Amino acid sequence: MHLSSFSSVALVAVVMIGCGGASPPATPPLPPLLAFSDVAQRAGLGDFRHENGGEGRFWFPEQMGAGGGFVDYDGDGWEDVVLVGGGRLSPTGPGAVAALRLFRNDRDGLFTEVTNEVGLAAVRAYGTGLAAADYDNDGDQDLYLTALGENLLFRNDPDSLGSGARIFVEVGQQAGVAGPAAAWGSSALFFDADRDGWLDLYVAGYAAWSLATDIDCFRTGGEADYCPPATYGSDASYFYRNNGDGTFTEQTARAGLAGSPGKSLAVAEWDFNEDGWPDFVVVNDGEPDLLYLNDGDGTFTEQGVKSGIALGEHGEARAGMGVDIGVVDTTGRPSIFVGNFSSEMIGVYRQERGGWFVDRAAASRIGQPSLSTLAFGVLLFDADLDTDLDLYVANGHVYLDPLDGAAYRQPPHLFINAGDGTFTDTADSIGGVFQQPMVARAVAAADYDRDGDVDLLVTENDGPVHLLRNDSRGGGVLRVRLEGRAGNRDALGAHVTALTATARQTRHLRTGSGYLSQSEKVLTFGLDAAPQVDTLLVRWPNGDMERYTGLPAGHEVHLVEGEGLVTRTALPVNRAVAHVAR
Repeated sequence: MHLSSFSSVALVAVVMIGCGGASPPATPPLPPLLAFSDVAQRAGLGDFRHENGGEGRFWFPEQMGAGGGFVDYDGDGWEDVVLVGGGRLSPTGPGAVAALRLFRNDRDGLFTEVTNEVGLAAVRAYGTGLAAADYDNDGDQDLYLTALGENLLFRNDPDSLGSGARIFVEVGQQAGVAGPAAAWGSSALFFDADRDGWLDLYVAGYAAWSLATDIDCFRTGGEADYCPPATYGSDASYFYRNNGDGTFTEQTARAGLAGSPGKSLAVAEWDFNEDGWPDFVVVNDGEPDLLYLNDGDGTFTEQGVKSGIALGEHGEARAGMGVDIGVVDTTGRPSIFVGNFSSEMIGVYRQERGGWFVDRAAASRIGQPSLSTLAFGVLLFDADLDTDLDLYVANGHVYLDPLDGAAYRQPPHLFINAGDGTFTDTADSIGGVFQQPMVARAVAAADYDRDGDVDLLVTENDGPVHLLRNDSRGGGVLRVRLEGRAGNRDALGAHVTALTATARQTRHLRTGSGYLSQSEKVLTFGLDAAPQVDTLLVRWPNGDMERYTGLPAGHEVHLVEGEGLVTRTALPVNRAVAHVAR
């Protein structure tokens, strides 16, 4: 972000002055340069509360949830909200809640809960994370819930009565992706590993824990507390190859993905060597982080240590929580951001020529401010639409009375990019929701109100959800919705570059990223003062290239592989006025 180069949003008032010389109507005041409002309560999400199953026994899984995010489940172009409810850890404990709760976007800033209508109300599981994609290429979004125990896959089906409603049918075992009954899944990634047009699935496994194997842990003074992760062994991660008929085959070992150090919490995909094949990063809690490069033949080679992302600056494995990837400076090369424990810097690794990564935590000015917070969800987005990616960090501790001097409930970070990959934490100066302490976990992004800027959804462990509406006075915007034809319908793996007279931006369409979360699949390009995207380059997942020119700011475009621009929809010109009026 270039704080000195903001283009003001023009406020145009049509003044009708009659013969009586009436005064023009008062112009609403401009909102601050950066501003977000927590509208969860008024938007219809206020009754939600995550249930961690706690009974005062300090069971290890209580501290890790919960997931959530944005999914357009009914295909109307408006992002709906899906939240992981949590559940019971023991048969007699609290938490008889729906494993997933779905809130339909009513297109007026409000949401209506439809959990029962779509067949999810009776589903019970100790849910952890969420991923969504069109795994069967039938044109709608399916849901995958990771859990303590078997994972659940919900196929999105039309109502058999022909009402136009959607029903979710659980097919995890039938499809072959439920996993072992004793497993603990964390984050999941849908991606087309072999580029056959069908989305495969990687499920990160966390710790080997059960009620039967639970261990009592205590502080030095004898008080009961949560055990550190090293107390328990690692759970396995799994890779499932899509068979193209609604089923998957588990091929973890065959793909070269078995036997990795575990306690995996987050996963993110990117084509690091630009060979057209999707690679991915796995972030581990207390173990080296992993970088899997796609060999192009259905197998992967792990390069974490060799590439320089596996360990901290002193060669130590850190407590990795969340991860995101993006191009944040003018080099055109991606940087990996990893959320870590308090007293550990957020990891910032920029890829250099030759494929290795340089640790830029200190140089980016993110490392030092992050030492006092425990980072779970990390998310890159252009908060102010000034052409560069900023970083939101959802913070919250895992120990009720932390011994490291940090607080249990913590405010977030909002690191604003200066345009060169250096950042300033603006949370304190913005105030409001950015000074609100939370036990935050997942963060997801979407333009839920379709006004052009990117809003945030933040979950809390054993607490409420926060919908942070973006009220910032930012620049122009182009939003890009992709639909695959030769490849997967979601176009996951597409690489998109937007060129204006003064900026070059790169986005990669993917699931995963963050922590236990699902963001929208529409790409947002902030344009600052540019009137249009001069050239938009789309590299589809199968490698085909398409070029579009002269796409005006203030619009959302729908591009279909091989068919070109299908629709172009104008966004509200005056976002500032619209926000002030609400």
